[in-house]
Amino acid sequence: MRKVLFVLTFLALFASACSTNPTPKGEVTVYVVVPLSGAQANGGQTVLGGVKLEADQLNKQGGLLGYKVNVVGQDDAADSDTAKAKAQEIADAVKQGTKIIGVIGHLNSGQTLAAMQIYKDLPLVVITPTASEVSLTKQGFRNFFRVNATDAAQGPALAKFIVEQLGGQRIVVVHADNEYGNGLRDQMTTALQGLGHPAAAVVKIPEAAPTYASFIPTIKNAQPDVVFLAGYETEGYVLLPELRDAGVTAKFICSDGCFNSTFVDEAAPASEGAYVGAITPDPKVVADKQWWQEYQAVDSRNPDTYSVPGYSALAVLAAGVQKAGSFDVAKVSDAIRGLDMNTLVGHVTYDANGDLKEQHVYVFQVKEGAFTQVYPKQE
Repeated sequence: MRKVLFVLTFLALFASACSTNPTPKGEVTVYVVVPLSGAQANGGQTVLGGVKLEADQLNKQGGLLGYKVNVVGQDDAADSDTAKAKAQEIADAVKQGTKIIGVIGHLNSGQTLAAMQIYKDLPLVVITPTASEVSLTKQGFRNFFRVNATDAAQGPALAKFIVEQLGGQRIVVVHADNEYGNGLRDQMTTALQGLGHPAAAVVKIPEAAPTYASFIPTIKNAQPDVVFLAGYETEGYVLLPELRDAGVTAKFICSDGCFNSTFVDEAAPASEGAYVGAITPDPKVVADKQWWQEYQAVDSRNPDTYSVPGYSALAVLAAGVQKAGSFDVAKVSDAIRGLDMNTLVGHVTYDANGDLKEQHVYVFQVKEGAFTQVYPKQE
């Protein structure tokens, strides 16, 4: 009798397990196209880690509409030609019948813009976790969204912080010569002008150069009390130490492109005390202990600053699919535009362009080798 009861109990448990974890109907693929090699690899890898965690959580709950979510990372190497090539590979996969629900990417505005020329003709939803250049959502691509603030929000917010919190009077604006740096330069100089503190100098520098020594005299001669960099970590961790070596003691603040641990580590010790803007929140602030543990289990490393927008981008895409009840791109896009949800990046609702209606900008200071949020003040 005991044996019969044991068998019946086992079969009941087995049936229960099968009912809560049914066999997937198949797979749906999400591409994550970000730099996975080169100087900006850390940022891209943390985006990919965030997406992988959200996919793991979805799959443990039965996937999307019964399909397992398959995450495929693609390396655009922070290069626009490579980004276009990767976008073409995705286009080829679509033609071959791969069931693709969307692309999370790219990390940078220039690569996003380059790849969009191919994405716009594909049945895909594209969500960037971090690209902030304003024109991206004005390309007429209805299936494109962001989970980050744009430079139209970042420029004025950082200008106000520089003037009101850092007491900037003579502000030098340095910018990388790329889509991101040029666009943010315009937002920053316009905002400073409106605050009655026009830039003392505007200095254009090449992207990811090994040295900026030839530009240091121009910056130094402007006698700045604040130097603002519209650029990535690849500019920040070269420029800042060279400024300090040249005796420039002005306060230094970089835009969101420096909001990752690579900037802090590579610019050290000069990075200590530097300020960095951000257009998405810090996982140390918004994610709980369980989220950190689950991330570490999936990616075998600690989350970094861009893990949160990667995670949230797939959460938005998944919510759109679930709301639409379909993988049909037009229906999913419409569903995303009607979302009203909370994510780790904050409250998500979209305007007609695919930009967040509620955009948040943060400022961090490097203290003891780590980012500490100084704006807005933590309660």
